[in-house]
Amino acid sequence: MKFNVLTLFPEMIEDTLSHSIMKKAMEKNLIELNAVNIRDFTTNKHLKVDDYTYGGGAGMLMQAEPVYKAYESLNTKSKVVFLTPRGKTFNQELAKELAKEDEITFLCGHYEGIDERVLEEIVDEEISIGDYVLTGGELAACVVIDAVARLKDGVLGKTESHEEESFSNNLLEYPQYTRPEVWHDKKVPDVLMSGHHANIEKWRLEESIKLTKKNRPDLYEKYEENKMN
Repeated sequence: MKFNVLTLFPEMIEDTLSHSIMKKAMEKNLIELNAVNIRDFTTNKHLKVDDYTYGGGAGMLMQAEPVYKAYESLNTKSKVVFLTPRGKTFNQELAKELAKEDEITFLCGHYEGIDERVLEEIVDEEISIGDYVLTGGELAACVVIDAVARLKDGVLGKTESHEEESFSNNLLEYPQYTRPEVWHDKKVPDVLMSGHHANIEKWRLEESIKLTKKNRPDLYEKYEENKMN
């Protein structure tokens, strides 16, 4: 799967995603990352890509032409996603949908945003990673890329690694434990030491339900609705 990122700070993308599982996935050619610097496509001798907004207001706005030229340089028909607070909220279901694509292009804004005309021209979908504002779209792009890439076959090593995680069935993931068996006078639950797989699965489901009801009642409602359908 290929990820293109149109950005003013390609090093933020490359540095963030050049470690751990993402690094290994790139080394195995399971995913490809292509960060494109929008500044390379401005005609301004100072590499300026922003200007004042029509109608007034605080801050500067990224110009349409450098963004469009950066997009054109990709020579791709891939889905284009703009990271913006006004987009639909990113979640696991959306990650699964995006993981069906062979190639995705992410557009990262800065300053007060990007000229609406180029968004109308090239963007297919707008996504937000939460109800807050960041200084730019790079961190949001990294979050989405990580969440999507790990769903591709081979990236995590085992398919079931992501099938049992939080949100896979509208439940949060159950607590997990490793050695030592006792730490700070806290013992691993006996059921996990029993070797009785049916009881372990039952305990894990109960704990997932308990956590979800406590921390995410909205998800628990969806879980109950799906049980009745």
